[in-house]
Amino acid sequence: MSELQSLSGSGWVRAETVGDLLDSRAEALGSEPALVFPEERATYQELAARADALARSMLAMGVDRGDRVGILMPACTELAALLFAAAKIGAVAVPVNARFKPVELEHIVKHSGMKVLFTAETPVNSPLELLVRTFPELADVTGGAVELPTLPELRRVVVSEGAQVPGYAIGVAEAIEMGGAISAEQVRARQSSVRLRDTMMLVYTSGTTAAPKGAMLSHEAVSRLTTGIVERLELTRQDNVWTAIPLFHGGGISFLISTLSAGATFVHPGLFDPATTLPLLIDNRVTVALAAFETIWLPVLSRYNPQEHDLTSIRAVMVVGVEERLRQMAEVLPWATQVSCVAMTESCAFLSLHRLDDPFEVRVTTGGHPMPGMEVRVVDPETGEDLPPGAEGELLFRGPNAFDGYFRDPELTREVFDEEGWFHSGDVVRRDEDGRITFVSRLKDMLKVGGENVSAAEVEGLLITHPAVKLAQVVAAPDEYYVEVPAAFIELKPGQEATEEELIHFCLGKIATYRVPRYVRFVTEWPMSGTKIKKVDLRARIAEELKAKGITRAPRLDSRAGMVADTGGAGEPQPAAG
Repeated sequence: MSELQSLSGSGWVRAETVGDLLDSRAEALGSEPALVFPEERATYQELAARADALARSMLAMGVDRGDRVGILMPACTELAALLFAAAKIGAVAVPVNARFKPVELEHIVKHSGMKVLFTAETPVNSPLELLVRTFPELADVTGGAVELPTLPELRRVVVSEGAQVPGYAIGVAEAIEMGGAISAEQVRARQSSVRLRDTMMLVYTSGTTAAPKGAMLSHEAVSRLTTGIVERLELTRQDNVWTAIPLFHGGGISFLISTLSAGATFVHPGLFDPATTLPLLIDNRVTVALAAFETIWLPVLSRYNPQEHDLTSIRAVMVVGVEERLRQMAEVLPWATQVSCVAMTESCAFLSLHRLDDPFEVRVTTGGHPMPGMEVRVVDPETGEDLPPGAEGELLFRGPNAFDGYFRDPELTREVFDEEGWFHSGDVVRRDEDGRITFVSRLKDMLKVGGENVSAAEVEGLLITHPAVKLAQVVAAPDEYYVEVPAAFIELKPGQEATEEELIHFCLGKIATYRVPRYVRFVTEWPMSGTKIKKVDLRARIAEELKAKGITRAPRLDSRAGMVADTGGAGEPQPAAG
């Protein structure tokens, strides 16, 4: 039995810190390919070496156990290495959504209290320009050391190669040079002190509160989840695993670490473009496609021609969607086993996932069995009583993959965990006789736009800052492409005027485009239930209006042009899992 087989074999419960996981795989696999991006590749040995160099640079910059390290860059080898580097020294990685705008970025930088932020320019946007727009005071900083009263915890901004380094930052080459003063033994000493229950990363996720919440995910949660994914998908060293989920998302990171845990090769497009995906899948002989969302997989399948494209290497596909759409997608690649899941940030991505030997009907009508070690209950949301199989109720779970609470929010953490450690998700599911669970809807005031969580409260909080808006209520409007999109109902202040286009423009550039309302409707009276606005009536109202008008797809929003385009949503950047 090889060393890798002994490390990743099934049967016994195994868990290791994320830093140790990479080192053990690099020791066993050395020059085997670990990462494939369109413009770069890295072996296991090269990835581990880069992670070590970055870990030394972090120690040289004073990053201590538990300090937060922000990562704002596109999917690339450097991003992966940073995740492992932070894990090695007991720091906490904070991946930042590249689509965030100033309101969201300011919250995460300040709330997480990140000590160092690593960033890089991208072909489609400039994080450096975004940083200065968000924190104008940075423009006056020189010498590469951040000491600002408005950013009391941020000390360094590190810019990857290829970008001009502003005065408030240092280049990654300089950071690596600083790390030359740190020995490999110092890194190993810190690495040996990292505990499985230490927080490995903070993943910010939208909820019913007015700002994203930082879910604390431990090394054990990540390790146990990824081991479960390897088992369910039967991943081996021979697999080439593709996903287009961004690596600032918990799902993308889980897919990355799962692939490396199996000793397989991780294939990623960097920036998703359905037009270039088929060549990427074919050229790399991808065997497992972790598409995750139909908004990603459907544009790929729509371009597939069996006479032109050989996808017979794909043995498994993971994608979620409604039953009819799952059946349609499965028909395109009938030799591949298509599985689905129930997932959320608080369960470290997958809460449940099908087994490859589950019957087809099960795989298109349920979300699969809970991951190994995870306990699930379905309860009456009013009484808390457990419900029988087939009944719909609130999802509760606990177990090794569960998050440890919301960072710097003990009150909310106490609200969502009960005394027995059950997390009350606010999601409605049903469970079959064999224990498989299926997502039904949300109790929480949340939208799911093409797979991205969108908090109604976040969007409402921005809209009411417009001088003409008295009250805003955001609900989901049905959409052929994104499943649902935000729609805003607005009550204006007496004597004030505003238009739909004006309010959409007001939001563009301040929050991520997928959070911006696609429709705005004005009201003078609200449907009420006692003292609460009946959002269910507002959702029905916009759905009925769109149906009557024959509108199935929302207009596309262009944040860079600051305008509402006339075309449909097909050309818009794809949202991904949260």
